Amino acid sequence: MTGIAPGRGVFLTFQQELLASVSAHAVTVVEKSRRTGYSWAAAAIAALWAGRAKSAGGMDVFYMGYNLEMAREFIEYVAEWAKAFDLAAGAAGEFFFPDPANPDKTIQAFRITFASGFKVVALPSVARALRGMQGLVIIDEAAFHDDLAEVLKAAFALLIWGGKVLVISTHNGEGNAFNTLIEEVRAGRKPYNLLRCTFDDALADGLYRRVCQKLGKEWSPEDEAAWRENIIAQYGDAADEELFCVPSKGGGAYFPMPLVEICASAEVPVLRLALPESFAALSAHLREAEVNDWLETHVAPHLGRLSRTATSFAGQDFARHGDLSVLWPLQIASSMARDTPFVIEMRRVPFEQQRQILFWLLDRLPNFSGAALDAGGNGAYLAEVAWQRYGDRIAQVKFTADWYRENMPPLKAAFEDQAVVIPKDRDIIDDLRMVRTVGGVARVPDLRRADTSGAKGEKRHGDAAIALALAYFASRNYNSLAIWEALA
Repeated sequence: MTGIAPGRGVFLTFQQELLASVSAHAVTVVEKSRRTGYSWAAAAIAALWAGRAKSAGGMDVFYMGYNLEMAREFIEYVAEWAKAFDLAAGAAGEFFFPDPANPDKTIQAFRITFASGFKVVALPSVARALRGMQGLVIIDEAAFHDDLAEVLKAAFALLIWGGKVLVISTHNGEGNAFNTLIEEVRAGRKPYNLLRCTFDDALADGLYRRVCQKLGKEWSPEDEAAWRENIIAQYGDAADEELFCVPSKGGGAYFPMPLVEICASAEVPVLRLALPESFAALSAHLREAEVNDWLETHVAPHLGRLSRTATSFAGQDFARHGDLSVLWPLQIASSMARDTPFVIEMRRVPFEQQRQILFWLLDRLPNFSGAALDAGGNGAYLAEVAWQRYGDRIAQVKFTADWYRENMPPLKAAFEDQAVVIPKDRDIIDDLRMVRTVGGVARVPDLRRADTSGAKGEKRHGDAAIALALAYFASRNYNSLAIWEALA
């Protein structure tokens, strides 16, 4: 190392504590709020340790995020820190190395090498990638790794020869291996150093002042309070877990917030139709005319988002009273990613008008190839008349544990691969976050939460998440929808 030490003006107090802990302890575990800059600080740690000479305790650093984009971004952070600390380093680059478990395959990684001879390598989240390695291991957002227990086992093996391990994460449910690790450390069963930083802790250390500094705006306590409330509102019911280090009960959110956020686009609109209970008493021609006017005014302008060459699909989670009816179109582009042009949410819309809206949309979807409709309870009527109109392109889905077991994992994989685009909408994202693993099956549990977009007191039941799952199911099975429906 060149003798440059990170000063108090560079890092906030909780980030300084992180650097000190890694220096003093073999294992550091951090439970944290999101949006606090721990990954940025961890990249500084990586640069500092890899930049040291061996005689000064330098070592290789191995970083593991839960997806490829995190790995790439971390290496970019390390490169920036190398320049800031005036550490001689080569250019960051991508490389492949043999997979220890599969000799005929390779593992993709990113690397930056320092003049010290040590390197920082960003690896995929597979335990075998650490086989034969030695140095400092950084496991970022650990609670969201597919097999954290095995990754931790592989990482802790490096401690035998003087390595170090840094585990950082927000929570992802009480039953998650990360929370188990936290509880073991607190109980004294693991001799690791535990750090904790909630969103309010970070604010007290100057997080919002740093945000203002970066944005070039003047700080004020009033602005900080408003910013805090806005961030908490964005996370809704997930705020305790995402911001205040309180793991949710049960199996944790099936769709982690980082996965959902990275696939969310502000360009995708959510078109909401909420009618009064008295609307159902109007004569048929008035109801039809008013809904048609809404479709032409609010939905038709967005048909331009539809690709004329892509294949179109749809899914609908049905409700008449209480919950929402959500109609979710999807299109498959040449890349095989699923693009959402818009989402339609309906509240208190009569049966016939839901039929009207569904048929209006399906008739206008380019290259319409399939839709999966909720056929449970009152939804059976709409699913049946749609099947009568569109034939075998319609799957009438009656939800079972087997259906969830078979169809939720592919949707989660789409988020992990960034192969689906959804609206950047608080209620949509919160619906996805309501999906939990219950009895080994990912589904929406029997609970409801406030609908922030509707009138006070209205509730949601993960309706948008189910509509998307149905649409994604249709897009994967459109060559056999009728066969599946017959078997179900």
